[in-house]
Amino acid sequence: MSDPWDGQAGQATRRRDRRVPGQRAPEEDAAHAEAAPSEGRPQGGRAAARAAARSRGAKRARRGRARPVPRARRVLKIAAISLSTLIVVTAGAGWWFYDHLNGNIHSLSLDGKGGTEKPDAFGRTPINILVMGSDGRTTAADCKLGGGCSHTGVQTGSNADVEMVVHISADRSNATVMSIPRDTMTQVPACKNPESGQSTAGYFGQINSALQYGPACQVETVHQLTGITIDHFVKLDFSGVVKMSDAVGGVPVCVSDNVYDTYSHLKLSKGTHTLKGVAALEFVRSRHGFGDGSDLGRTISQHIFLSSMIRKFKSAGTLTDPGAVYDLADAATKALTVDNGLDTVKKLIGLASDVNKVPTKRMTFTTMQTAADPADGNRVVVGPGAKTLFATIADDQSLTTGSGSKSAAASATKKATTPSVPAARIAVTVENGTSVTGRASAIATALTDQGFSSGTSTANAPSPAATTTLTYGDGQKGEAQTVAKALGLSGSHLKQGTGSGLTLVIGGDWTTGTTFPGGSSGQPADTKTAVSNAHASTADQAKTCAKVSQYKTVSLNGVSMTPPEAYAEARDKPDSDS
Repeated sequence: MSDPWDGQAGQATRRRDRRVPGQRAPEEDAAHAEAAPSEGRPQGGRAAARAAARSRGAKRARRGRARPVPRARRVLKIAAISLSTLIVVTAGAGWWFYDHLNGNIHSLSLDGKGGTEKPDAFGRTPINILVMGSDGRTTAADCKLGGGCSHTGVQTGSNADVEMVVHISADRSNATVMSIPRDTMTQVPACKNPESGQSTAGYFGQINSALQYGPACQVETVHQLTGITIDHFVKLDFSGVVKMSDAVGGVPVCVSDNVYDTYSHLKLSKGTHTLKGVAALEFVRSRHGFGDGSDLGRTISQHIFLSSMIRKFKSAGTLTDPGAVYDLADAATKALTVDNGLDTVKKLIGLASDVNKVPTKRMTFTTMQTAADPADGNRVVVGPGAKTLFATIADDQSLTTGSGSKSAAASATKKATTPSVPAARIAVTVENGTSVTGRASAIATALTDQGFSSGTSTANAPSPAATTTLTYGDGQKGEAQTVAKALGLSGSHLKQGTGSGLTLVIGGDWTTGTTFPGGSSGQPADTKTAVSNAHASTADQAKTCAKVSQYKTVSLNGVSMTPPEAYAEARDKPDSDS
C-alpha cells in the first residue's frame, strides 16, 4: 500500500528535472536546507520520505506562483505579432484595392478643347461634364450587346449616341443635366483622334459623329455649339451600362403601357420594374418604344433612368455596404473612360461627393430645344429657347423646377453668400484702360442702373491695361464681391490694395458689353424661356413613368405596329426583366 502523496510528488519531481544537468535554482538550495534531517532524529524510513515530500511540495508551490509572469509575456508577444501582421495585411489590401481600381481607369487628355472655367466672385468654380454613351462595337462583348457585327466584325469607330452636359453649380446647391439629341446637325471642328490617328479638317454634320475623332473632339464640338465650358468628360459603352446597373443592384423604372421595342429588344409590361444588366441597356437604348419614336423620346426615358439611379445612390445603405461599394467602384472604374482630371479613384470620389451635396429636388433634367432641319426632316437643329438654356448653364444659374420657381435651398444659399452691404452704399471709381472711348462711362451707368451709389465716378486709367481688375481697400472685400457679382467678374479679377475705396480698371479683355465676357451679371435667369419645350423634370420625381409611344414605330414579322401592339403579339418572347 503506497502513500497517497507519492504519485503527486513523483510527477512533480519528474516535470522539474527537465533542466540543464548540474544547474540548480536558488530555491532548490533552500529546499535542500529545509529537508536536512534534524539533529537527534533518525534518518531514513518513512519519516525521511515524508520530510522530503513536504520539501518538494513547498518548492512546487513557490515555483508555481512564479509561472504566470513568463506566460503573460508570451501572450503579449503573440498578440503584438498578430496585431502587427493584421495591420500590414490590412494596409496591403487597402493599397492593392486602391491601386487595382486606379489601374482599371482609362483616361485621355482634353487638351483644353472645352475651354477654361472661371471662378465666381467668391472664388468657387462650377463643374461641367460631358457624359457620352458610345454606340461602339469595339469589343466582342459590345458586339454581342449592340448587334450589327455579323457582317462587319468588331469595329473601330463609335458615335456618341447619348450626350448630356452635367452642370454642378459653384456653390454645389443645384445641378442641371441637359441632353443633346444625337440627330442634331452642327459644325464639327478640325480634330485628330490621338489613339486612332483619324483626323478631319472640319465639316457640317451630325453631332454624335465627332466621337470618331476622339472624346476631346466631341467635347470641343459641344463647347462650340453651346458656349458652355466643358471641364471633364465621362464615356460609357454598352457593357459599361450593364456593369453599372448590376453594381447598384438594379434600377427601378416605370413604363406607362406595355412596350416592346423590336429594335432595342426592350419588352416590359405596364408598371414598375427593377432593371439590371442587359434589360437596363435595352431601356436606355430604346428610341422606338417611347415618345414619338425619335431620339427626343429616348432622352426623356434616359432622364427617368438616371434620376432613379441617383436616388438609388443616395438611398440609405447603398454607400455604407462595403461589398456594394467595392462592386460599384470596381464596375465604375472598369466601365468608364475619363479625362485626365478624373483619372484617379480619389478624383472620382471627389466628384461623387460634389454630386451628393446637391438635393434631388434641385437636380433638373432638360433636353436641348430643337427644330426640324430644313435640309433633312430626319435631323434637327438648335431650336427657339436653346440659346437661353445654354446661357443659363454657362452663367451658373439654377433651374430648380419646370416653372422656374426658386427653392428654399436657393434662397438660403443666396442669403448665406451675399455680402450684407447694400449696393446703394457702394461707390466705385471706374477707369478706362482700353482704347475704346466711353467704356468707363458705360460700366458706371450699368452699376448705377443696378442700384449702386450715385457717387460712382469715371476716369481714364493711368496706363493701358490688358486685364480687368477690381481693387478694394482694407475691410472692403464684401463690397468688391457685390460689385463683381453684378458685373460677372470672377474672383481672379479682385485684389486688395493699400488705399481705400473700390477702383475698377476696365482692361483690354472687356471692350464691349456691360457684363464681363463669359461671366454672369447676377441677374435672375429667364428660366421660363430656358425650360420652355425642354421637357424639364427633377430627380426627386419618383413616380414619373416613361411614356410609351402610341405611334407605329416598331415592326414585327414585317408588320408596322405600336409598341403595345407588338407586346401583345410577342407572347412567346419573355419580358426583359423575367
